[in-house]
Amino acid sequence: MQRLKTRAQFQAVLAGATVARTAHFALHRCALDAADGAEPLFGASAVWLGAMVPKRWARRAVTRNAIKRQIYTVGAASEASLPVAAHVVRLRSGFDRKVFVSASSDKLKAAVRTELQQLLARGASVRA
Repeated sequence: MQRLKTRAQFQAVLAGATVARTAHFALHRCALDAADGAEPLFGASAVWLGAMVPKRWARRAVTRNAIKRQIYTVGAASEASLPVAAHVVRLRSGFDRKVFVSASSDKLKAAVRTELQQLLARGASVRA
């Protein structure tokens, strides 16, 4: 699995379709083919994955990093089921700090992992 790195790659994927949503996450996807005469954004023909965890929804850096690690771990585990395209998993709402008091607890990581597995399963079933 390749990781998205540049701003242009993230913008290209976010301009594509939203293929799946859960309570806290959205999965965006775009095809890898470049426009005629344009420099290709994605070098290899593989599954590409990027993670967006805005400070607006996860204030603490520890929480943002824990969520990003979960995104990349769950994404790598489900790479075989995802189509060859570029994907971005975006956090679209925050986790309740009253329920998840610790910035990086096992309870938070398990909740994130479960929701990401649901998101990627829904995204894998949508072929576009």
